[in-house]
Amino acid sequence: MNPKGKINYLRRKINRFFSKIFVNNSSFDSDFNTDTALVRKVLIARPNHRLGNNLLLTPLVKEVNKFFPNAEIHLFLMGNIGEIIFENYKDVTKIIKLPRKPFKNTLEYFSCWISLLNENYDVSINANRVSSSGKLAVKVSRSKYKFYNIINEELLKINDYHHNAKNPIYNLRFIINNKLNKVNNVIPKLDIKLREYEIQNGKNLLRNMFKEHKPVICLFTFATADKCYSKEWWKILYSKIKHYENEYNILEILPKENISQINFAAKSYYSNDIREIASVMYNSKLFIGADSGMMHLAHASKVSTIGLFNVTEIEFYGVYGDNNINVNTNNCDHDFIINRVDKRL
Repeated sequence: MNPKGKINYLRRKINRFFSKIFVNNSSFDSDFNTDTALVRKVLIARPNHRLGNNLLLTPLVKEVNKFFPNAEIHLFLMGNIGEIIFENYKDVTKIIKLPRKPFKNTLEYFSCWISLLNENYDVSINANRVSSSGKLAVKVSRSKYKFYNIINEELLKINDYHHNAKNPIYNLRFIINNKLNKVNNVIPKLDIKLREYEIQNGKNLLRNMFKEHKPVICLFTFATADKCYSKEWWKILYSKIKHYENEYNILEILPKENISQINFAAKSYYSNDIREIASVMYNSKLFIGADSGMMHLAHASKVSTIGLFNVTEIEFYGVYGDNNINVNTNNCDHDFIINRVDKRL
């Protein structure tokens, strides 16, 4: 394990230790018996710095705003990505940002935790059921109602109950409504909430990239660790996607590592501005990519998304809604993927 991995492992171990001490699993989640219109301040805890995990939080923020229309929302996150994703969420009035490197920023790290004691919340919610630091944040918060988001045996019959974006919403609905028949409604989709001028900027960028103004197919060929498909795998898929070139422009969105699994064979684009990338995706016809932050960004940008999965679980991280689809590539060949592309084009 590299030094960074050892530090993160130690941090998680410490959080789990304190979570087990201070959070009693047998007393998770009490009944909610107050007028939702009277709730003025809500804390949502999801201390993780990854793009995908922050985007997966957006449906819960939208649901909380729906349940508590008069409440301001505070987010307990990690790193700076949350400020970018939620900058157009008007009800998110404060983001508490844990530093990504707590052992190098010890004072800042603990001051973020202490800041939870400076606020009085009506409701505190742990957004991820396996997050020890999220549970601990809810525990130490000064809140009347504390939702730790644990597995509810009565909700296991719901097919997509375990999905990371949907699970806290199902649990919150059940606790507040206390009726199963009000739980399984449509779940909000991921949403980065692009402004009109951002959308227009994405359209202009695509017009400047291509001489012919045809609909765009976006590819993201990179992913972290084992989620990344080989160059040989992408070479086969790209050779089949090229057959659409008469009717579509093909654009590869590059990662910050400037890596292309198709050896930069297609027109490529990179930006360090996440919202700009989202605006380009929004103005595209289709996105194809492995499970990654970029796949979730495509989902949140409202472009039809084909998510490719080979090691991570679709039931936890898959795209959903609209014309989106997940493909388990362990059980199919490239022609199957192209067949799904045909149906979405």
